[in-house]
Amino acid sequence: MGKEVDNKFTWVIKNFCSEQSRKIYSDEFIVEGCKWRLLAFPKGNGVKHLSLYLDVAASGYLPDGWRRHAKFYLSIVNQNDEKLSQTKATRHWFDVGACDFGYTSMLPLNELHEKDRGFLKNGQVKIVAEVDVLEVIGKLDVTEESQETTKPQGEMEETDGEHSNDLLNEPSSAKESMDVNGFQVLPSQVLSVSCIFERHPDIASEFHPKNKHLRSAYMNVLLSLIETMCQSTKELSKDDLADAYSALAYLTDAGMNLNWLEKKLEEVSEKKENEEAGETRMQEIEEELKELKLKCSNLEAQLEKEKEDVSVARAPLSFDDVV
Repeated sequence: MGKEVDNKFTWVIKNFCSEQSRKIYSDEFIVEGCKWRLLAFPKGNGVKHLSLYLDVAASGYLPDGWRRHAKFYLSIVNQNDEKLSQTKATRHWFDVGACDFGYTSMLPLNELHEKDRGFLKNGQVKIVAEVDVLEVIGKLDVTEESQETTKPQGEMEETDGEHSNDLLNEPSSAKESMDVNGFQVLPSQVLSVSCIFERHPDIASEFHPKNKHLRSAYMNVLLSLIETMCQSTKELSKDDLADAYSALAYLTDAGMNLNWLEKKLEEVSEKKENEEAGETRMQEIEEELKELKLKCSNLEAQLEKEKEDVSVARAPLSFDDVV
């Protein structure tokens, strides 16, 4: 049974170094009537990083056509200093074709296992997930009435501010999908999808999938990809860009014509490289300026000493000094 935890859930993985399973799941937790769980790969999902994902619990038992749009934060807590915790944030449309989403390269394993680094302490790794459910298609896992009788259990943390349950009271008509060029999308997505087809009418001319749920899943991936690319380069990591290229390949393999998006993604990657190069140059200039300021300070001190010496040399001798 899942646990109602407002929108923040803490998962403590004990005896982390002794964990032999390729992947492990947290207990289920409930946010806005939806059951979730965390999925971790302690030795990495094909990479030398801790891999961490948010997963829709019991997704195989949900009715056809279900979808959930969520914004979420995943954090590896630094148990020495929480300010040094590693946090990543994203949003995603979960559905039958993509029931989990997150970061394959969440934290390098060498940093995770580094002694006194703070991520692995007393054999434990602490993970925090904060989930905001933005929209739901289909039935909730837990009704409003049953949530009222569910008391918080397990490890959890209070969140700042309040979270409304407007979604539970939303009229069903607001959740109904609409057809845009053969794709079933939400009312909130109609404008964006219509704009995409207006500017790129041949985007789906060779698109293969015919199943409406799969078509919707691909469109949600495309919208999520575009939303990711619209973020500031400061918010985008290299891992985010790597995931973006993977999503692009996933869509093009299905037959979507996305040459225009590939060019834009290359521009975003170039902007990220320019940002990192600029930050490196800024640090170098700051160090050089710091050295120059120190040198100026030393020269000013030397100048004052020389002034004092010259003043002493210029002073005339008195009669007593001579005689």
